[in-house]
Amino acid sequence: MSSLHEAFAAAKAEDRAALVGYLPAGFPTVDGAVDAIRVMVENGVDIVEIGLPYSDPLMDGPTIQAAVDAALRGGVTTKDVLATAEAVARTGAPTLVMTYWNPVERYGTERFARDLASAGGIGVITPDLTPEEAGPWIEASDVAGIDRVFLVAPSSSDERIDVVCGITTGFVYAASLMGVTGVKSVSSAAPELVARTRPRTPLPVAVGLGVSTADQAADVAQYADGVIVGSAFVKQLLEAPTPAEGVAAVGRLAAELAEGVRRR
Repeated sequence: MSSLHEAFAAAKAEDRAALVGYLPAGFPTVDGAVDAIRVMVENGVDIVEIGLPYSDPLMDGPTIQAAVDAALRGGVTTKDVLATAEAVARTGAPTLVMTYWNPVERYGTERFARDLASAGGIGVITPDLTPEEAGPWIEASDVAGIDRVFLVAPSSSDERIDVVCGITTGFVYAASLMGVTGVKSVSSAAPELVARTRPRTPLPVAVGLGVSTADQAADVAQYADGVIVGSAFVKQLLEAPTPAEGVAAVGRLAAELAEGVRRR
């Protein structure tokens, strides 16, 4: 059992969903991102997703795009992302990288899997990698011993969900709607998507897109194994007058969301 599975199991033993938090590496700086993520973990985030900044983020809405653009202008590199993963992994929180496929391919598929594992990272979420093109990644991640996370959506057929579940090893990421990040509410299609996915996999099913408040986290936690929050954390850093105030705001939001997933 990987540390990712252990985190979900520990949350389940407490009769709650796991809280998964996302921030892109390099925003507002490499060290600033690490500081913010550490505070997220200190305030109740169970599992961390580190975004690898990319110039063509198809799934990301304006909030994450703004942070990613700033990170790229600041010169963040894939090596910086791996260094961020290493620093975050030292907190003890299972640490994944969320990345579009092109940067991994450019870095080298086997090299990326190996270097992430060496840094203490435990998996990768690949939102734009289709099962039909995932062969090299399946092989590389198996060799490196890291988990793979693929996505299902409300538009996914039962057959497609079967395929995705068949190649996923970490958790199944249930995108609550067809669209980009940063929406203000979870789609009403999310509970049905989780219900359709659960019988097809023994793995946890976590819901992302649309969660930004404790109340929303509490709602999603009633039917999902994990609650994924990204844009709401990024927004705290974007709107803060100073980096220190941004980190403090991230910590407050993490504590509120952690309370949400623990509601009965």
